[in-house]
Amino acid sequence: MTIPLSAKTLTASAAALLLATGFTVGGTVPSASPAHAAKVDYPISSSASDAQIEMGFLGSHETGRFDESAAEITAVHGDTVFTVNAQAATVDVIDASDPTNPQKVAEITGTGVANSISIREDGLGVIALEDKDKTHPGTVMFFDANDPEADILGEVPVGSLPDMVTVTPDGSHALVANEGEPADDFSTDPEGSVSVIDLPAEVAAPSDSDAHTADFHEFEDGGAKTLPEDVRIVGPTPEEDLPISRNLEPEYITVAGDKAYATLQEANAIAVVDIASASVEEILPLGLKDHGQAGNGLDASDRDPEDAPTVNITEYEGLKGAYMPDTISTFTSGGTDYLVTANEGDSREWGDFVDAARVKDLGEDGLAAVCETSPLADKLGEADLGRLNIITDLGLNDAGDCYEELVAFGARSFSVWTTDGKLVADSGDEFEKLTAEAVPEFFNSNHSESNLEGCSDDKGPEPEALTIGQVGERTYAFVGFERIGGVAAFDLSDPSAPKFATYFNNRDFSVSVEDEIEDVSDPAALLSSAGDLGPEGITFLGADESPTGGAALVVGNEVSGTTSLYSVADLANGGDDGDDENAGTDEDAGADQDAGADDNANEDAQADAASESDTGSSADSAADGTGADGAESDSDSNTGAGSDSATSSNADSGIDTEAASDASASDAGSSADGSEASSDADGEPLPRTGADLGEYLILGGIAVGIIALGAAAFLLARRRS
Repeated sequence: MTIPLSAKTLTASAAALLLATGFTVGGTVPSASPAHAAKVDYPISSSASDAQIEMGFLGSHETGRFDESAAEITAVHGDTVFTVNAQAATVDVIDASDPTNPQKVAEITGTGVANSISIREDGLGVIALEDKDKTHPGTVMFFDANDPEADILGEVPVGSLPDMVTVTPDGSHALVANEGEPADDFSTDPEGSVSVIDLPAEVAAPSDSDAHTADFHEFEDGGAKTLPEDVRIVGPTPEEDLPISRNLEPEYITVAGDKAYATLQEANAIAVVDIASASVEEILPLGLKDHGQAGNGLDASDRDPEDAPTVNITEYEGLKGAYMPDTISTFTSGGTDYLVTANEGDSREWGDFVDAARVKDLGEDGLAAVCETSPLADKLGEADLGRLNIITDLGLNDAGDCYEELVAFGARSFSVWTTDGKLVADSGDEFEKLTAEAVPEFFNSNHSESNLEGCSDDKGPEPEALTIGQVGERTYAFVGFERIGGVAAFDLSDPSAPKFATYFNNRDFSVSVEDEIEDVSDPAALLSSAGDLGPEGITFLGADESPTGGAALVVGNEVSGTTSLYSVADLANGGDDGDDENAGTDEDAGADQDAGADDNANEDAQADAASESDTGSSADSAADGTGADGAESDSDSNTGAGSDSATSSNADSGIDTEAASDASASDAGSSADGSEASSDADGEPLPRTGADLGEYLILGGIAVGIIALGAAAFLLARRRS
């Protein structure tokens, strides 16, 4: 997979010059607040030179709630968006008929915690609700999405902590991932399971007897089915019975044919569920990603060197990654079904049990040390792997007294799999490379505050949200990065070699909300100026479903509490993205040029953050990136959108056997006055940031002309006087 960036750029120095003279695109003068809620002045946008799509900002609904999971999973019915407000146990009902100005019109209220939503084509809505005590059984609540009041139709009990719900593509079943997390003190650990609910043909609630449970009992010791050795089972067993069933925690579900595929994130596996019989047929272990293989590097330290972190994406022989996917989705190409996973990673930290440790702490506090014979033995300093969080129960030698290899949480990638768990393609280290190019000064930033490399020692960009959609004749995976933010799109025309298309991030990094929110008089305005933080769920809308008449994304952002709509312009079809003529076009890349009404808030700060660094990098990026020690598969793209967006393509599915990725990104360097930005001498461009330099130069020329005319008129007037 390669990531060539387009040549259209906006440098920080050009932006600063225009801001100093009071000019913006469209000729407006900066004002104190943005015209459109939650849109930043210069969204980050970078694309491959041959990209066939481009994303742009349309509009956003804001809750004004910071870091309270006030906007997570989304679903759409007609022109109405339904967004899970988790901690409030509500679903916000948002009118998006005007996608540039979505408005909340109602809410659906339940009890406990709302986790997920899905809507059948005819308007039968399903909401997953965990109990106030998450270890108790939860419920799914049914409602009529056709009704302006979204009347509640009924409830059905399900397993503990129902974390995700989806309706099968044929509308006959609702499937619920009952995660069954342990109590916070690990005093109890409920079973994980998948609920299969038979749905009525009409918009009505099923009865309790229509709910069936696919459990993991047959995989217990002595059961009829064998648990593969590489399925990770770890942690205390506060109950004596069913140690495997209580340990497995379904996270997300997708559907292909008559089977459901549920990610078991912490177990690094996928459960295959036969929908008709409501039974788990098999469990597919995902294996490990080899971070020592070319194209599979990572930046493992937030202190490389201390107090002056740099982008340092490196391969390490002996370092592996457990895929541990969150979201999972499906698509069809050449008549073959594929699974797609966002490989986030997740630790288990309940009570006194913690399965994570920094590499520098190995050999202390009862932890085994790294074996002297390990290829990692001389890579344990903070500039290398010392800061990295690793999984403490994996990588030990046979005696269990030292680590032969180390295993990180997640794979910092997305993967394509066959439905029997064979790896077809992995994005390798492309996520970190493309974000290093696009946002060099805030590479691997956290989502609640703006920083450099705050997440390098953890899970990097942390890919979590995922959906699949077809734009024109091509199928794309849209992957959301929970930490640094933004959505990256990859062309899946060849399933064995997904290709980067474009990256869009509606975030103003000059606003560090966590650092500033306690000291401002208007916290909601500060939060709004930061844009979208922490994408949790993405719903894809095809051109025939979108209020714009063109493809679009609906993104729930849990940290900023925003539900945002992004256009997805089909550049192969003249950039058609529906009603918003400008969003996402080649000239605009996400900046709304509608009379320049939007380029007003926080422009000085954004210009400073725009990219004062030397960002040249080379990319020989890998399409294959396999490096797996075993098969892998995981995670859900549906994100509650009601049904999996299975699409088809006639591309070949032959595996690309070679694709090394090698890129370097240099330290951020700025001029003495902090206002200059430059590209490397090799001519590599800075990422596009939402406006064209030529437009600014034209406006600057007009301004100079006006000033010259004014000066001439003044001198003439003096001579006449």
